[in-house]
Amino acid sequence: MLNTSNDNIVQTTTKFPYRFEDLERIAKHTLAENVFSYIYSGASAENTLQKNNSTFHKYNMIPRLLRDVSKIDMSINLFGKQLPTPLILAPVGVLKMVNEMGDLAVVKAAETFNLPFIQSTVSSFSIEEVSQASSNPKWFQLYWSKNLDVTFNMVNRAEQAGYEAIVLTIDTVTLGWRESDLHHGFSPLANGYGQGIWESDTAFLSSLRDGSQNAMIEGIIDNINFPSLQWQHIVELKKRTHLPIILKGILHPDDALLALQYGVDGIIVSNHGGRQLDGIIPSINALPAIVKAIDGKIPVLFDSGIRRGNDALKAIALGADAVLIGRPFVYSLAIGGEEGVRQFLSNFIQDFQTNMILTGVCSIKEAKEIHIVRE
Repeated sequence: MLNTSNDNIVQTTTKFPYRFEDLERIAKHTLAENVFSYIYSGASAENTLQKNNSTFHKYNMIPRLLRDVSKIDMSINLFGKQLPTPLILAPVGVLKMVNEMGDLAVVKAAETFNLPFIQSTVSSFSIEEVSQASSNPKWFQLYWSKNLDVTFNMVNRAEQAGYEAIVLTIDTVTLGWRESDLHHGFSPLANGYGQGIWESDTAFLSSLRDGSQNAMIEGIIDNINFPSLQWQHIVELKKRTHLPIILKGILHPDDALLALQYGVDGIIVSNHGGRQLDGIIPSINALPAIVKAIDGKIPVLFDSGIRRGNDALKAIALGADAVLIGRPFVYSLAIGGEEGVRQFLSNFIQDFQTNMILTGVCSIKEAKEIHIVRE
């Protein structure tokens, strides 16, 4: 066990998988085939999904030695808040199909390390339930609804519940072509998952044709399918909230510059974990050009392909201010519930810290100066 400044590192006598590959393998045997496939799979032929992971191996850090790395500070300041690490739990919907406690288990595990938790619009629990479950920072991930009253009511609920940022996902104006889900004939939303926020939203409920479950499902699916989303909607969102607005799904430097122009507070470089569009750039390859374009004016976060602490450090060395973790904590939730997520996060933080020590850096500021060579 590392000697770390984080007092909340979990000690355990229960052997929990350390390797991402083992998490994935055990989760596959734990979950129903269609559920595991939904989590694991990507769009179309899954080339982008695979490249998100494999491309990390092409980036090689050059360590500096004979430096005093006895005291490691992993903390960052993000949107005016001091955080203990640059690690954030990505928004993942329909978690209740993985574990009955879903988002509540994950946010409680994240609280152990005071990590921000981003709640999905298609969460299994309401904004208010998740807010009351823990004291760590929470952000709300927004899928823009066709019904503007629903969109802005959800934003207002997040504000009232003490959430600290709005993460607008911009790469899901329609659902990606996911062959694996089509093969299994499986849609979590169509099966009643992910209704927690919707079934507690007065603006949404008042718009339904009736109170049936079918009307609920049809209403959710219809609302989040919104191909008319464009930059002008950002202007409207800024009028409705004082919270920082973060755009998730940026891959092109020109879109990053437009985000600056429209006054957003941060961006997340992401290809949705390879789940939306196949044959596009791996997120890690998109990161350097976007960091250069933004030039420190707003925070640049990174998502898609983070599996280990080593990956997270590479993303930071390439300019990311913080990184999002997705599938690994979902697999951990499937295997061990709240305690499984807690143990995974403990392992990940220690892995990240070990990599900082061995590359010769003591802070995230120094980590951004790690020299990287691409094969």
